[in-house]
Formats: sequence, C-alpha cells, structure tokens
Amino acid sequence: MEIRNIAIIAHVDHGKTALTDALMRQCNMTEAGVSMDSNALELERGITIYSKNTSVFYQGTKINILDTPGHADFGSEVERVLRSIDSVLLVVDAQEGPMPQTTFVLRKSLELGLKPIVVLNKIDKPAARPDWAHDAVFQLFMNLGASDEQLDFPVVYTIGRDGLAKLKMEDDAKDLVPILDLILREVPPASSEVFENKELSAQVFNLGYDNFLGRMAVSRIYSGSAKVGENIFVKKINGETAENKITKIFTFEGLERKEVNEATSGDIVMIAGIPDIFIGETICENENQKALPAISVDEPTISLDFLTNSSPFAGKDGKYVTNRQIKERLEKELEVNVGLKIDFSSTDHYKVFGRGELHIAILLENMRREGYELQVSQPQVIVKEIDGKKCEPFEEVTVDVPDEFSGTVIEKISKRKGSLVEMRPELSHTRIIFEIPTRGFLGYRNEFVIDTKGEGIISSRITGFKPCVEGIEKHSFGSMISMTTGKALAFSLANLQERGELYIEPNTDVYEGMIIGSAAKGYDMKVNPIKGKHLTNMRAAAADAAINLTPPMLLTLERGLEIIKEDEYLEITPNHIRLRVNK
Repeated sequence: MEIRNIAIIAHVDHGKTALTDALMRQCNMTEAGVSMDSNALELERGITIYSKNTSVFYQGTKINILDTPGHADFGSEVERVLRSIDSVLLVVDAQEGPMPQTTFVLRKSLELGLKPIVVLNKIDKPAARPDWAHDAVFQLFMNLGASDEQLDFPVVYTIGRDGLAKLKMEDDAKDLVPILDLILREVPPASSEVFENKELSAQVFNLGYDNFLGRMAVSRIYSGSAKVGENIFVKKINGETAENKITKIFTFEGLERKEVNEATSGDIVMIAGIPDIFIGETICENENQKALPAISVDEPTISLDFLTNSSPFAGKDGKYVTNRQIKERLEKELEVNVGLKIDFSSTDHYKVFGRGELHIAILLENMRREGYELQVSQPQVIVKEIDGKKCEPFEEVTVDVPDEFSGTVIEKISKRKGSLVEMRPELSHTRIIFEIPTRGFLGYRNEFVIDTKGEGIISSRITGFKPCVEGIEKHSFGSMISMTTGKALAFSLANLQERGELYIEPNTDVYEGMIIGSAAKGYDMKVNPIKGKHLTNMRAAAADAAINLTPPMLLTLERGLEIIKEDEYLEITPNHIRLRVNK
C-alpha cells in the first residue's frame, strides 16, 4: 500500500483541526462530533497544544496526517513534526490572510525543502477575500526566499468546518474529494522499493505513554522495516549507542492505534520496548549505521524560577508539594516537551526556560490539575552576548483593531519600545505590525484587551535576538498588600476598590503579605481587607446603605504571569492562584 505523509500547519484559529476532523469524516474514519483536540485544556481554550497523529485511507492509499499547534509558543511541536513528513497543507484564513505564525511555520517547511499545498479556508465568511489572500500568500513565499518549484504551489479553496473543497472559486463544492485528489497528485509517496530493501532507519519525533507498555516512540521509518521481536540499536543524541528489543508496534488508523507485527518504510508508527528513548534519537538495525540528523528547535526566550510553595497557606491544597516531587515532574516534562529547558543545578529552585508565557502557563496548568503546588518568579527574557553586544529576543506583533483604538495601541506599544513597521487599513479595522523587545511585550496582552474593549486581535512571533534597548515603560501601578490574616469582608473591599483594582472577592481567605489588588497611585500600600463595619446601637441616615462592589479581576495563570513584579511570587495550587510578596 502506498503511503503519503503530510502535516497541517497554520496560524492559530485558521481551521487546521476542523479540516483534519472533516477529512477523517470524509474517509469514514470517525463519527461526527469527534475531534482531534481531545486534551481537556485544548477543549477549554479552543486551541491545539500538542501535535497529534491520525491517518485516512483513500483510493488504496494511506495518508498519515499530523495536526499541529497554531500558537507561536508551541512552535517546537511544529518543528519536530516537519522532519517526519513529505509535504504540508498550509491553511490560511481567506479573510485574515497570512498571520505571524503562518510566516513561522512556512519558513520552517520551506527550509526543509517541502513544497506546500495552500488551503484557503473559511471562504464562506461574509468578508472573505480569497483572491487577496492568495496574492498575500504568494508574496509571503517570495519574502521567505521560496524556490521556483515552491512558488508554483497548488491552491484549494475550502470550508473546513462543513467538509467542502474546490479547486476554483466558481466550482461547486460537494465534499473534500478535491483536496484528497490533490494530496495524491502532489505529495510524493513515502514508501518505495529503494528504501524497503535497505536497513532499518527510523527517527523519533514524539513520545507516547501506555500504563502497561511504558514509554512509546512515535517514529517515521525512513528505510527498511521494523518487526516485533527484532533487536535494534538506538543512536543517542550524545553519540552513545544502546541495544533494545521491539516488543510491540502500532500504526495509526483514524484516532485509533492498530497493533501490527511489521511496519515498512514510509509509515509513521509507535514502537514499544525502548524504555529510555528520547525525541530526535535514531532507531537502527545495525550498530555501525549513521544516526539521522538531530531534530533542532528554536531556543527558549524567557525563563523563570520554580520553587516549593512557602506561603502561610502552603500544603493546604496540593497533593505533591515537596521539592523532590516538583523536580521529578519537571524531569518527566523534559522527555516530551522539546521546547523546554531546565537548570537543575540549584537545590532550592529550578530555572525553567520556555518559548513564551503561554508555553509556561500550559505546563503550570497541567501541574496544578495533577495536584502539584508550587510558586514561580517573574518571567525574565533570556539575554545573551552576540559579537560582544548584549542581545535580547524581539517579536513581530500584528494587531487588528477598530480605527478608534489604533492611537491608544500605538502609544502603549511605543512606551514599551515597540517600533511601527507597517500600518494598513482593512475592511473593518486597521492592521498594525510592530517590532518590539519580548521584554517590553511581556504583560501587554491583558492591557490590550482592556484598551480595545475586547474587539482587538493580537498575535506575535519571535524574530530573533537584537541588541538590548533601554527605557521600557511597563508597570505603572503598585500593589495592595494584606497586613493581616483572615477572611476578606465586603465592607473593607468596598473602600479599597476606590484605590485600585481588586483581585479577590468577599469571603476570600487572605494572609499577611498576600497581594489582593493593584494600587492606582503607583506605589505599594499595606491594607486591611478583613476590617468589618463598626457596630453601635445608634442609627444614622446612611448607616444601612448597600455595599456596591465592582466585580474583581480574578487572577488566572496567564494574567498572574503578566502582572507579577520582580519582588513577588505567583503561588499556584490545585484550587487557587495568588500573588504574594517575596519575603
């Protein structure tokens, strides 16, 4: 059976997963309502976080499909997947056109010599502009230095959610057959006799886990065949070689995995029996074979410290609270999260390096749901020396805002040392592109939502390291710090809300040193949130006036990582997220 291997890549929310789900339904591999996004966090947030494998069968051909994340913080998931496939479906929203993450994933695929198939999705939108989007994609290919062959990319127009595709806008769309035919015509076969007769050579690009079989290697077989019971050699990243035995092999059929005794070149499989396998390592038939080129991912851009929780409320919520338990969990995460780096050299804290605030926030959210309790420091950008100069990461930030908010956005980003690159009017909004230091961009997303009254869209991508800049203006507020321990009362909070923005509701347990809100005047202040109303037996005209409380800005993980200051900790437990002073 012939095999085709493709990945679906795009900017966040341009319809990758919806298209993948529709392709599986088209080929009768799954039922309506079943989605590739099965992780609880993915379902809650409506985004893809982890790359996943599936396959469909069409006209006697097996098509392995890898669904990838669209958010820049999970770029490492995309980078490792691209090494295992032979072409990509580049999905672009027909209204929005190419966005920052479109540029990132396209650059990676072009560098690997892949020829993308462009999918202009969501053509049913009232404001869809497929011709404009096509021209914008072609210009992006030109800007990224695509070869003549890559510039001659095929295009298909789709409504992924409804399972419709057509090769020309004037055609009638009935199903997704046009896109499946295009894949068979444009994507080179992954399997051939030339590779089948060679020695086994496979590379691990993802890891799975089974309660009975342990760690499993998700691998692309480049040559030869893998057989159950066969002795194999694993070429480690550090140059060492280890001998193991394959105990089970699974291939992908839809969302299910199917156990097989043998898998041939070109296929994507899960291999069990190698307990200490890692991403990027090569599985060989003979000890003297050469390892495949290592999978490289872009460097992390921010770092922060993970510590055991030392607040007065420590240990009340968490199941795993010790330093050793946190270390073991982080070591486990390193095995599957290739975009993460961790320094374990210190005994009282662990420095974690990630690709962005969301990348770290997802790790922390998973940990707290598993019962871990810890505290983290303020995220700091990674500064390194290049040609004798201190350099920091910069980002390209694209914002789509209604015209009336563009001035406010430009002013705020300029204070954070962002420079205006491009500004152009769109149909109902203005698109502005900035270049800004990551250090200046940290903590701005929440401000942006408030400044644009929720009507703006903001996205970014890392562009590289450039010389450090000075004079970044960020936090202009102080903190309200509780001076006592107890339950916060509405009477006290009603007075405090006039001095800033609160993070807590009435009846919340607070402790001395806990930050309960921001102070508008720009300096820290100690307050008493548990102070009650003084009771007397005298009646006054306004004595029983109702207390009107403004809804507080309750802390979430992302919001906490944005507003935390250098001398503060973000306390994270399974049930609570609190800010506290570092003392």
